[in-house]
Amino acid sequence: MGDVLSQAEIDALLNALSDGQVDVEEMKTTKTQKRIRVYDFKRPNKFSKDQIHSLHNIHENFCRGLTTFFSGNLHSVVESSVISIEQITYDEFIRSLPNPTCLALYSLSPLEGTLLLELSPSLTFAVVDRLLGGQGEGTEKNRDLTEIEKTIIENRLVQMINITEEAWAEVYELKPQFLSMESNPQFTQIVAPNEMVVLITLEVKIGEAIGMINICMPYLVLEPILDKLSTFFLFSTEAKVTSPEQVQAIRKKIEWAKVDMVAFLGHSEILVRDLLELAKGDVIPLNQSVKDPLPIYVGDFMKFKSLPGLHGEHLAVQITEIIEEGGEQDG
Repeated sequence: MGDVLSQAEIDALLNALSDGQVDVEEMKTTKTQKRIRVYDFKRPNKFSKDQIHSLHNIHENFCRGLTTFFSGNLHSVVESSVISIEQITYDEFIRSLPNPTCLALYSLSPLEGTLLLELSPSLTFAVVDRLLGGQGEGTEKNRDLTEIEKTIIENRLVQMINITEEAWAEVYELKPQFLSMESNPQFTQIVAPNEMVVLITLEVKIGEAIGMINICMPYLVLEPILDKLSTFFLFSTEAKVTSPEQVQAIRKKIEWAKVDMVAFLGHSEILVRDLLELAKGDVIPLNQSVKDPLPIYVGDFMKFKSLPGLHGEHLAVQITEIIEEGGEQDG
């Protein structure tokens, strides 16, 4: 509610109108004026806030799958996250890309049309360097990929695009299919330049290297399932049944995880004085008998029993018993 004028303020306003200090017509014009909001018809917002929020959640799922895949494939610490989602024209997206770059064209059946996934050059060369035995460092100068590098990256792009199926599983059943790989953005006119697209930008850290993944999804491709992209749909409280296929997919991802395995030889207690005086050739008796099997711990849990020995010129253990439940290590 607006401020209420006092009697003195009302009298002053009436006097100002009588004396001509305030123009009545000007007051009417000011009252009828409406605030004008600038609208760019070349860039109409076709995705609602709820739909953008849903796409954010979907690609957070995609990031989790991507992190698992890269961690196992590159044997390195990997982090990935969604850093932005925006609506732009396709022409703006293409103009923002470097040339050359790494572009994957793919489809999401039964949706019609083509989508793009772009790996930034810094991320592309970091992946190649890591897979070829390096430390995962990128290159300062952008260049075309060699034939061997193209084969390496194309194989990874196919697997990355396949992760899309699981990321979208809660919204719609989609079957991703890799179509082709391009390096020149000008050769990838999947829609008209003025068509609106949603651009999802992901940041990926592989060790010390940082790169971007851009996913370009045209409005025309997503239009048939836009009604599914709602916060209500994604966060419905209906019970979800885990299928055997989902269990198998999770099992396969877990198999790539790294765990520490330790064969516990035994322990002993000695004085610090004796420890300081140890020399080459000294023997420390352990509480473990040579006839008893050695426990093997995976993480903090005992999972196997074994016998020590040699395999060629290497120390080894032979598994003699599998402990199903596992016991947490004492101490």
